[in-house]
Amino acid sequence: MNAVWIVDDDRSIRWVLEKSLARENIAFRSFSSATEALAVLDANGAPPQVLISDIHMPGDSGLVLLQRVKERHPNLPVIIMTAYSDLDSAVSAFQGGAFEYLPKPFDVDQAIDLLQRALKEAMPQIGAEEESSTVPEILGHAAAMQEVFRAIGRLSQSSATVMINGESGTGKELVARALHRHSPRKDGPFIAINTAAIPRDLLESELFGHERGAFTGAAAQRRGRFEQAEGGTLFLDEIGDMPAELQTRLLRVLSDGHFYRVGGHTPVKATVRVIAATHQNLEQRVRDGLFREDLFHRLDVIRLRLPPLRERREDIPLLARHFLAHSSQELGVETKRLSEAALKRLQAFEFPGNVRQLENLCHWLTVMAPGQTVDVADLPVEMRDPHPAHAGAHAAGGAGDWVGALNAEADRLIASSPGEVFDRLNREFEKNLILRALASTGGRRVEAAQVLGIGRNTITRKIQELGIDAGRNEEA
Repeated sequence: MNAVWIVDDDRSIRWVLEKSLARENIAFRSFSSATEALAVLDANGAPPQVLISDIHMPGDSGLVLLQRVKERHPNLPVIIMTAYSDLDSAVSAFQGGAFEYLPKPFDVDQAIDLLQRALKEAMPQIGAEEESSTVPEILGHAAAMQEVFRAIGRLSQSSATVMINGESGTGKELVARALHRHSPRKDGPFIAINTAAIPRDLLESELFGHERGAFTGAAAQRRGRFEQAEGGTLFLDEIGDMPAELQTRLLRVLSDGHFYRVGGHTPVKATVRVIAATHQNLEQRVRDGLFREDLFHRLDVIRLRLPPLRERREDIPLLARHFLAHSSQELGVETKRLSEAALKRLQAFEFPGNVRQLENLCHWLTVMAPGQTVDVADLPVEMRDPHPAHAGAHAAGGAGDWVGALNAEADRLIASSPGEVFDRLNREFEKNLILRALASTGGRRVEAAQVLGIGRNTITRKIQELGIDAGRNEEA
């Protein structure tokens, strides 16, 4: 069988490709028109491993050839060449299922590299295994994930409050849903709320509901998340960012099982299992006066720690296969496969956005990677380089350390929490500056404001906005 078919009405292009393929010991066959190639395909039915074709030729075009070939051999890689490097041709080629689009004039070595990559499509690659029709709720072979699975199993007969610790993107809500599904409350509702994503002025109403006329715009009574979750599970994500006044109200609900709607005077019973999650160190926030210690102990009955992806690198192949299959199913296209080299590069990457970042990457590759086999060159630029540029900032020492750490945290949030980056970093920055200044002045606000170079009213307002326990108040 001829490994590569060349279809081009330009004799010189055919000659150059023939000589280059011969030099690489790759079998080939040449055709001067799409009609000729289709006739041979019809006659013997044996397709090539790869087909490379011009797009503009007398008679049938390369796009017609692409369509006819894909109808009979959908997995055959087809490379489309053209001297007309226009957007419409590129879009048409990719919509037709082309492996790659090669504008003329092209570098011969680059064209041969592309052909060799296309030839690998016929070879089994890592990621070629089909996903099972029954996908587990949570995937993972790593020892740390097995501990999580065991904990979910042990808790299956319990309605105990659970605290899930883990970095952003590790799958905390997925674990919370699994805890609910395997609990005595599985027939009840599962209600999730991200306490960091809702403005503090609205969070109380979101959690506890409100009565008609409780505030401007409250035209009707509204049930909050606690009522919506009655008999089931309420998942409170990013609990560490909950404002101080709401921490008090939540503690009251957990203590006596009742709450009041905003503007209400009748207690409402709450028969709800609470699962909380955070990426923060709550013990440290308790020490810093940012989280109530009594609420912490109420929530911290059972604790589960979700490992970051960098601690379970052996799970990356399994997760990548799953996400690639899922993305291809969503988009209605064939599932991409990872080459061994690409997989090794992914396993070496830190993934600051954890599993969520890997999922987003697989969706990106499904849309953007040119062929069915994803190689290192197809990965985003930051993943091709095993030594990221910001790594040097940490090693430089001195002032560069905190700048490098800030850069790393910004990269992590950009990958895992787009839309929240500025507010979250700004809030943490202001909080820590004020806390350090208060620590240096023994809690005296005026002196702390002077140290920071801001006004007394400004620091007072910030302390209230950020929910900071300022320690000792202003001296008399």
